Amino acid sequence: MTAPLIRIAGLYKVFGDDPAAVMPLVRAGRAKEDILAETGHTLGLRNINLDIARGGIFVIMGLSGSGKSTLIRHFNRLIDPTEGRVTVDGTDIMTLSQKDLEAFRRRRIAMVFQRFALMPHRTVIENVAYGLTVQGVARDTRRDRAVRWLQAVGLTGYEAQYPAQLSGGQQQRVGLARALCTDADILLMDEPFSALDPLIRSEMQDQLLALQKNLHKTIVFITHDLDEALRLGDRIAILKDGELVQIGAPAEILLRPADDYVAAFVRDVNRSRALTVEAVMKPPACRLTAATIGAALEQMRGHAFGHCVTEHGFQGLIARSALEAAAAENAATGIGAVPLEKVPAVSPTALLEDVLPEALDAPCPLPVVDAQGDLCGELSRATLAEALDGRVDAARRTVRRDPASL
Repeated sequence: MTAPLIRIAGLYKVFGDDPAAVMPLVRAGRAKEDILAETGHTLGLRNINLDIARGGIFVIMGLSGSGKSTLIRHFNRLIDPTEGRVTVDGTDIMTLSQKDLEAFRRRRIAMVFQRFALMPHRTVIENVAYGLTVQGVARDTRRDRAVRWLQAVGLTGYEAQYPAQLSGGQQQRVGLARALCTDADILLMDEPFSALDPLIRSEMQDQLLALQKNLHKTIVFITHDLDEALRLGDRIAILKDGELVQIGAPAEILLRPADDYVAAFVRDVNRSRALTVEAVMKPPACRLTAATIGAALEQMRGHAFGHCVTEHGFQGLIARSALEAAAAENAATGIGAVPLEKVPAVSPTALLEDVLPEALDAPCPLPVVDAQGDLCGELSRATLAEALDGRVDAARRTVRRDPASL
């Protein structure tokens, strides 16, 4: 198994004059409110343990005061923990000298803030190139790279403008280009889109996903919006009062909430836009691999339809009635002589929203076929109904998992 790029182990953060003196209460499980009332100290984080894989979008979410921004600021040591370790690519960043820490922040990690954090007295291109300026990169080189990243975020022609001349969405694009321009391995994004209007926010989400397809950065993304988390995240961690209550792939969070707190979060989510076919499909009820019609009838016993599969992959759906009619003429005939049902195959990666019309109109479960032509499962109207209604038997579900979490 590939080692995680970022590993958080036994992380605690207590704010106050004497955090160490309060730690026994924290370890004893005392509530955040009780600790504050008794000691005047604020519990920020309690025993956080998580691994973040290289090259994905890891979302940390929770309500205001849950500790998500406190947690992300430990990744680049803007905040030091009361206890615990933060390891990045095998290096415990708490052991870095001030000089090494500054180099780490400049070259390995970049941050995109909620309120843009642009320098108003610098032009757009100067803002984007600022990280390279700090690194001492030559003027022509940093300008060329800044121009390239402005083009990537759709701001070609705005190089000489100042932040005050841009809309909120454009300013956030400048912030994103600035973070990308340093070519850092890790992007920390602290609620970067929450100050934007809904339409612009959606456009920024689209742009981030489009960029990530090519860049494969390790992105740690903070949000309080579950729809945003489900749309962007490969993995999601949910915090409550400084404690980690669940980590999982989006489908796991939706279909297997760890407790009532998480269940309340996911209750009103539009599941058709958040769940993929793979997350709710069932194993094929009847897989036909026989060469002859007679043998196929034996395999289909008790089923109205069967999935015809050969060494070349999935061939199509066959109705029992068609097999019986063909068997009446010659049961020894090859199964290839039986007509296939006109039922569309669906991809396991498709959103439920995109396959709803076909699934509702089909007389039988839809076959789920991957890009290699292999049969993965089937999607029935009954499965769709229970998934969208939120009453899915999770024990019978196939949920897409991040291999790094296994």
